[in-house]
Amino acid sequence: MHPRPSPIAASLYTLRDMDVDVIIMHGPHGCCFRTGRLLESDGVRVLTTSMAENDFILGAGEKLENTLIKAYDMFNPKLMGVVGTCASMIIGEDLKEAIANADLDCTVIPVESHGGFGEGDNTEGAIMVLDSAVECGVIPSDEAERQIKMLKKATEIEKTRGMAQGEYIKPNFGDNKEEVAKKLVSAIKDGKKVAFVLNAKKETSYLFADIINFDYADVNGDNEPIVVANLDENIGLTRIRNHAKNIKSQLERTNVNVDCITGGLDEYPETGKIAADYLKDEDLDMIVVFGVPHAFPVEDFDAETIAITDGPRLVEPLRKLGYDNVVAELDAHSKTLGTNEIVCSDFGSMIRSVIDWNK
Repeated sequence: MHPRPSPIAASLYTLRDMDVDVIIMHGPHGCCFRTGRLLESDGVRVLTTSMAENDFILGAGEKLENTLIKAYDMFNPKLMGVVGTCASMIIGEDLKEAIANADLDCTVIPVESHGGFGEGDNTEGAIMVLDSAVECGVIPSDEAERQIKMLKKATEIEKTRGMAQGEYIKPNFGDNKEEVAKKLVSAIKDGKKVAFVLNAKKETSYLFADIINFDYADVNGDNEPIVVANLDENIGLTRIRNHAKNIKSQLERTNVNVDCITGGLDEYPETGKIAADYLKDEDLDMIVVFGVPHAFPVEDFDAETIAITDGPRLVEPLRKLGYDNVVAELDAHSKTLGTNEIVCSDFGSMIRSVIDWNK
């Protein structure tokens, strides 16, 4: 009942992950404008055909052709994407015909998406991009199949454990960060066995990795926490692999040792369970899960638990799953677009402050 990300936005992000140079949204200039503007920070040029009322009646195929040609002349792209919107898809605009008529000397991926495609899940838009990219020869079919499997699993998790369970969920900004950070630092200082689980999604990992971006020796040099992370740099598209590589190298500078790599940054729907399997035989006093914590089976553990999420509407579902403390980070996407370095998180900053206070 509450607003959720749309298939159109997911299409835009997925095209970004494929390193397209330009994306054209075929629709009104206000459609998905915030996502379009944010993606400019990641080096993608996002344009619109600016459909208006007359176009809804008479069609806007020629307008799309002209925008394609102008975009090619302006940016000389090697790879472009054209994303449909509710307006263009409802009236039956033919994206492929417009692309063929423009006859550009580059690859153009058509994505006939709209806000209510399928059941309206955002992952539907991402799957549509993957299927079209295979047809255009941009990615191999086996890579598309792997990602589609993950996207379907992600939808299942959201509908059973996350914010897509059907009822209205009131936004909640979670527990007091200072109190939770003090509890966490005290656990390490007092010799308790603590495990950190980074189970993050793509570029948001640059923010969530900041939560472990401190030297445990500053708290208790004899009590190194266990660190589990989905930072496999050999899985996924080049952009996603580079995120994992960047984060691992930066964590090493802070004396953070990753004990178990659970998978890649686009495998978060499955890596939570893998992390749990790795930790199940450990006699843990505290588990801290951040990124997509609802993909981790917290109910299987008898320990104090902390979840850090980027969704205020996920706070209550996480509490219902059994997390003792839930912290909300805001604007994870906007803070991490266009970066290749770990960025400061509110909770990570608070942890480091508490450590400094105790010195």
